[in-house]
Amino acid sequence: QVQLVESGGGSVQAGGSLRLSCAASGRTFSSYAMGWFRQAPGKERDFVAAISWSDSITRYADSVKGRFTISRDNAKNTVYLQMNSLKLEDTAVYYCAAAGPSVGSYWTSSREYDYDFWGQGTQVTVSS
Repeated sequence: QVQLVESGGGSVQAGGSLRLSCAASGRTFSSYAMGWFRQAPGKERDFVAAISWSDSITRYADSVKGRFTISRDNAKNTVYLQMNSLKLEDTAVYYCAAAGPSVGSYWTSSREYDYDFWGQGTQVTVSS
């Protein structure tokens, strides 16, 4: 019942920044927990960050903690991933995902099978 469209990917030098956006359709966005995942070449899809639908509780993978920030703007039906101090190993296709609305108010998850809806992904390439 929700469609997700990522944008904001591209190529950036190591140490630079990008902000990814995920625009959601529907009018129940505020009741969905959201997450970002990424898949590097030859690797499985890995958790990046998550945010709850109440109080914007956040969770981050250790590899991005302190560098990436997940946020949401319910008025715009959009979740963001601000990526700073980008490293070569951040190169991946980035996907946003939505879970709920049955999940708890402060629920976040790092497991991809906990999410119900997925975007098509946006490529982020970090070069030296």
